[in-house]
Amino acid sequence: MGLLSVVCVSLFFSSTFAVDRGNFKTCDQSAFCKRQRALKPGQSPYRALLETLELSDSRLTLQLINDNNKVHLLLELYRLQGNMTRVKINELKPLKPRFEVPDVLIAEPPTEPLSVLSKDDNGVVLSLGAENQRLIVSARPFRLDIMEGPEVLLSLNSRGLLAFEHLRLHKDTLDFSLPGVEHVYGIPEHADDLKLKTTDGGDPYRLYNLDVFQYELYNPMALYGSIPVMLAHNTQRTMGIFWLNAAETWVDISSNTAGKTVFGKMLDFVQGSSEKPQTDVRWISESGIIDVFIMLGPKPSKVFSQYASLTGTQSFPPLASLGYHQCRWNYNDQEDVKSVDQGFDQHDIPYDFIWLDIEHADGKRYFTWDPHKFPQPKEMLQGLMDKRRKMVSIVDPHIRVDSGYKIHNEITSKDFYVKNKDGKNYEGWCWPGNSGYPDFTKPEMRAWWASMFAYDQYEGSMENLFTWNDMNEPSVFNGPEVTMHKDALHGKWEHRDIHNIYGLYVQMATAEGQIQRSGGVERPFVLTRAFFAGSQRYGAVWTGDNAAEWDHLKISIPMCLSLGLVGVSFCGADVGGFFKNPSTELLVRWYQTGAYQPFFRAHAHLDTTRREPWLFGPENTALIREVIRQRYALLPYWYQLFYQAHKTGMPVMRPLWVDYPKDTATFTIDDEFLIGSDLLVHPVTEEGSRGVTAYLPGAEEVWYDVHTFQKHNGAQNLYIPVTLSSIPVFQRGGSIIPRKDRVRRSSTCMENDPYTLYVALSPKKFAEGELYIDDGHSFNYDTKKEFIHRSLTFANNALTSSNLCPDCNFLTSSWIEKVLILGASKPSKVLLKMDGKETPVDFEFDTSMSVLTLRKPGMNAGADWTLLLQ
Repeated sequence: MGLLSVVCVSLFFSSTFAVDRGNFKTCDQSAFCKRQRALKPGQSPYRALLETLELSDSRLTLQLINDNNKVHLLLELYRLQGNMTRVKINELKPLKPRFEVPDVLIAEPPTEPLSVLSKDDNGVVLSLGAENQRLIVSARPFRLDIMEGPEVLLSLNSRGLLAFEHLRLHKDTLDFSLPGVEHVYGIPEHADDLKLKTTDGGDPYRLYNLDVFQYELYNPMALYGSIPVMLAHNTQRTMGIFWLNAAETWVDISSNTAGKTVFGKMLDFVQGSSEKPQTDVRWISESGIIDVFIMLGPKPSKVFSQYASLTGTQSFPPLASLGYHQCRWNYNDQEDVKSVDQGFDQHDIPYDFIWLDIEHADGKRYFTWDPHKFPQPKEMLQGLMDKRRKMVSIVDPHIRVDSGYKIHNEITSKDFYVKNKDGKNYEGWCWPGNSGYPDFTKPEMRAWWASMFAYDQYEGSMENLFTWNDMNEPSVFNGPEVTMHKDALHGKWEHRDIHNIYGLYVQMATAEGQIQRSGGVERPFVLTRAFFAGSQRYGAVWTGDNAAEWDHLKISIPMCLSLGLVGVSFCGADVGGFFKNPSTELLVRWYQTGAYQPFFRAHAHLDTTRREPWLFGPENTALIREVIRQRYALLPYWYQLFYQAHKTGMPVMRPLWVDYPKDTATFTIDDEFLIGSDLLVHPVTEEGSRGVTAYLPGAEEVWYDVHTFQKHNGAQNLYIPVTLSSIPVFQRGGSIIPRKDRVRRSSTCMENDPYTLYVALSPKKFAEGELYIDDGHSFNYDTKKEFIHRSLTFANNALTSSNLCPDCNFLTSSWIEKVLILGASKPSKVLLKMDGKETPVDFEFDTSMSVLTLRKPGMNAGADWTLLLQ
C-alpha cells in the first residue's frame, strides 16, 4: 500500500490533566510524517508537460513529471459552481489503485466552463469567470496560481513541496500559498485556541481519530474526530481549503509574523516594511490521492455555503434535542432513572433527555437490556413519554464475540466484520472484552445495522428512545494507539485508507436506522464521538472525555467554535467535566456556559460523585435551575438558528469575526461568542472571578444586557462586574428574538405556549428577526412544507409580522402574549392592526430603561399583523 502524498499547503495569508503520551505517536515516530517533514522548500522536481494538456468544458487534465524519478502524475483541475476550484493529483499509471474518499460529498460538484486565455512554452492562463479571476499553470517548475485582478489569492507548489510517494518506492510531495493573511482556523479536533498556532519547533497538528484518555490542552495532538478543512481570514477576504483525505494526516503551520509583538508589527509599519503576512501550511497524509477544494469566498457566509454545497449542512435536529440532557456513566437501574426523573420535577428543573451508558445493556451487548437492572424498558420509556420526555441509550460499534449474542451471530453469518490482513475476522478488546468490529464501509453492513433499530429488532425500544455512538474512532484497547491496526482490511482497502471516516459511517447507519423505524417520518437524534467532514448531516458531536477543571471549561468554547466553522454546529461539552469532581463554583459556571452552547448535556464518569443539579444545596440548585430555564426560554431562537444552519450552512455558535469580518479586534477572541448574529455571550470561566471584560463589536452598534436591558455602545471593551449568578449575555440592537417565557418540565410541554418578542432597537430605531415554527420532530417541514416562517420587522414605529413562505401550510395554537421593545420612546397609544381592524393594546413604559412592554396583544403567531406605536 502506498503512502500518500502530502500536500503542503502554504497558506500565504499577506493541562494539568496528563495523557499517557507513550500511547500516541509524535511526527518523529510516524515514518511518513518524519520523512515528508524533512523535505525543505526549494526548486520543485515537478514540471508540467504542456503538450499533454486536454481541456473540456469543465475539466483540464495535464501530466506532471518528476524529473528525479521520471514518475508521471495526472493533474485534474475543475472550476466548480459557487467560486470554487478543485485540484486532483494521482499517479498516471499507479501500480496499485489509491483510495478516493466516497460518501462525504453529497453529490459530484457541478462544474462551470474553463477557457484558455493564453498559452505559451512557459504555461497556460485559464479564465475562472467571475470578477476577473484567472488560473495560471506554470510549467517549469510546476506551479498553480489563482488570481483576481492583480492580486494572487492562492498559489500551489510555490515552495516546491509537492511530493507524491510512488508506492513506497519513491518519494513524492505539494504546497499552497495564500498571500496576505495571518489568521487561520479550523482542522478540528484539537483542544486548543481558535486561531491555529504555528508548529515550528513542535509537532504538526494531527488528524487521526483516537480515543485519547485524559487529553491535554493547548497542544496539537489528535483527538476523537478529524475535519480536514482550514479557513483563512483577513479584512478583505475569507477563503477555505478542504483536503479530502481520510487517512492519518498531519498539518504543519508556519508564519512570518509568528512571535512578533504588537510593537514589532507597528515598527514594521513605521519603517515601511513591505513584507506581507504569510502563513505556510503543509498537509501530510499517509495514503490516498490529493483531492483539494479551494473555496474562494470572499465573505465568511460564502465560504460556509461553498463547503455546505460539497458536504451538506447541519441536520435539522428535533426541537427536544436542543433542550437539556441529563447523563452519567451510569444510571444504575430503572428505579434510579425514575428517581432522577422525579427529582427534576420536585426541584422544578426542566429537562428533555435522560441517558443510559454501557452498563444498561446485558453484558455490554448493545441492542439489549440488563434483565436485572432494566427488566421492563418499555415501562420505563412509557413513564418518560407520559411526561413528554425521552431517553438516549448507547450503542457502540464494537460487538461482543459471543455465540449466544444475536447481533454477533448475524454479523458473522453475513461476513460483515472487518478482517485481519490474513482474511480472518479482526478482533480486539473493548468494553465487552473480546470484540469484533463491523465493516461500516460496506453499504450492506450499514443497511443491516440500520434495520436493527426497528422496534421488532431492538426489543424494548420505543419512539422516544434515541442513540449515542461512542468509541467509534474505532477504540481498540489493545490496538496500536488504542485503535485498529492499519493493515486491517475493509474489502480491498486497508484500514489506514479509511480510518477517519469509520466514525462517520457508524453515525450515518445509526441515523438511517432511526429514520427507517418511523417509516421515514421522524427526524433522528444521534450523538457521535468520532467524526469527519460530512458528519454534520447525521447529528451532534461532543468534545469527549474532558475533566472537571477550569481550563477544560474554557477550552470548550474554542473547540465548539472550531467545529462550527467547518460545518458541525451541533456541538457541546460534558457539563461539569467527565473526569474528577467539580467544585460547586465550577459546576455552576459550567451550567451557565453549557446553557449557551448548542448541545447541552451534563455527563460524569462512573467513579465521580453524583451531581444531579439539586445535590449542591438550595442556593446552587436555584442558580442551575435559573440558567436551564434561560435555555428553555430561548428554544425558539435556537430552533430558528438550526433551521437556518440546515438551509444555509451558517454556524449557530460562531466567532465574532464571522459577523464582523473587518474588525481585527475580533480575529483572536475565543472566550466569548455569538449565537446567531443577535446574542453575544461571554461566559465566566475564571475561578473566583469578580468581573469580566467583554468586547462588544460594531462601531455603529448598540448592545442590550438581556438581564437588565441596559444599553451599551459597540466597539468597546466593557468591564462587567459578576457574581455567581451572572452570565453576561447581550442582544444586538437591530434584532428581534422570540422567546417562550413560560418554562415547563420539557420542551414538548411548551409546544403550544405563547411567545414573547424581544425587540432591541438599533440607533436608527430599526429591528428585524424571524420566527420559525413546525411540529418539532418530523420531516413534514421538508416533505409537505408544513411550517410557519415569519419575518418580524420594526421600522417607522411599527412592528410587522409577514409571511416568508406563503405556500407553506401549518397551524399553531401559540400566540403572542407580550412584546418588549428595548430602546423605545413612550407612545401615546398602541394599536394592533389585523384582519382590517385596529384594536388598542395595553402597554407600560419604563422611563429609566427606555423599555416599552406591550401586554397580551393576542395575535396568533402564524398570522399577519402590525403593531402601530403612535
